[in-house]
Amino acid sequence: MLNEKMKALGQNRSKIRDLFEYGKILKQQGETVCDFTLGNPSVKTPDSVTQILIDGLKKSDVHAYTQAQGSAMARQKIASDLNKKGKTTFTENGIALTCGAAASLCGVFKAITSSRTDEIVVLSPFFPEYKVFIESCSSNFKSVEFDNDFSPSFSSLENAITKNTKALVINNPNNPSGKIYTVDEICKITEILNKKSKEFSHPIYLISDEPYREIVFGDAKLPFIPDFYKDTIICYSFSKSLSLPGERIGYIAIPSEISEFIDLYASILGSLRAFGYVCAPSLFQYLIENFNGEYSDFSIYENNLKTLLSTLKNLGFTCNEPKGAFYLMVKAPDGDSEKMSERAKELGLLIVPADSFGAKGWVRIATCVSKETVENSKPLFEKLAKVYNLI
Repeated sequence: MLNEKMKALGQNRSKIRDLFEYGKILKQQGETVCDFTLGNPSVKTPDSVTQILIDGLKKSDVHAYTQAQGSAMARQKIASDLNKKGKTTFTENGIALTCGAAASLCGVFKAITSSRTDEIVVLSPFFPEYKVFIESCSSNFKSVEFDNDFSPSFSSLENAITKNTKALVINNPNNPSGKIYTVDEICKITEILNKKSKEFSHPIYLISDEPYREIVFGDAKLPFIPDFYKDTIICYSFSKSLSLPGERIGYIAIPSEISEFIDLYASILGSLRAFGYVCAPSLFQYLIENFNGEYSDFSIYENNLKTLLSTLKNLGFTCNEPKGAFYLMVKAPDGDSEKMSERAKELGLLIVPADSFGAKGWVRIATCVSKETVENSKPLFEKLAKVYNLI
């Protein structure tokens, strides 16, 4: 007998990837398509990063297994870089290199749950795979609704946390909204977590999923969450910040101050081992060891966002105003995001219904595309506005 749950996951394809594949086929046929589906970074990988990888390819000793949790040098570098951001004391003994943020999240979820009654709470809107990852660890997924401007509903958050809650996941900047949770919002969240941890006599971890950490626009400030809550676990990926999508390199980081530090780190390493996520790609560990802090040029994403915001608002669409990441949310004029996505598809516009992100009635537009795609999309969005009688 096969695992019916896994079979169902395999058969229930991602709407995002279906649209992306559809766009690829049309492009191969010579059709003009404006594809805003996948969060595939389009800007150039920094030259310094490319050179480090080229150098690494030429070194025979790079292509070898490291410690299961990653090389000590790479982990020391990550710990040092994190400590420069705040008042924490990360060490290499609290860092584990992983095959990207997805592996980091799965490793943490498995490490902190042990019963079918365990719950992990997430803030809406959220990356849809959270639900898959959490439920595959035989735990319960619970989402918290959002208020205006995609801010969390604090009353809903407080009600969602029970004695079975093991962690809250926060994605900052957020996919799909581009929302940055402010210092005030982080303080309210951590106040609730401290209160509930005391009430239930066990730590409730705050899992900070940070693949978009460096992509912040204008004068927006991104709070360093471990400074606000000692029981924070960071999950990170270099894919977005270095324009290395598909290379799958990231890490889990826990500060020395965290509750149950020794046992938690051991549990994380055991979880990664059980999943087979040991010894992240050694070439990219070499990159981390030699990384000089040069990130990709994110101004292109910010310019795309400004152009799209101006275009869509002038056409009568309702949009949010992202402060980071590379996504934009647009409200379906009739409240039906699936229908809006299909109507856009007929015009050669590929946009993603955000119902599965916990944002019913909205669509997500990935702004990490070329300037040419943004310019070509303007007349198509105008046609879409006419379909809805907005102009």
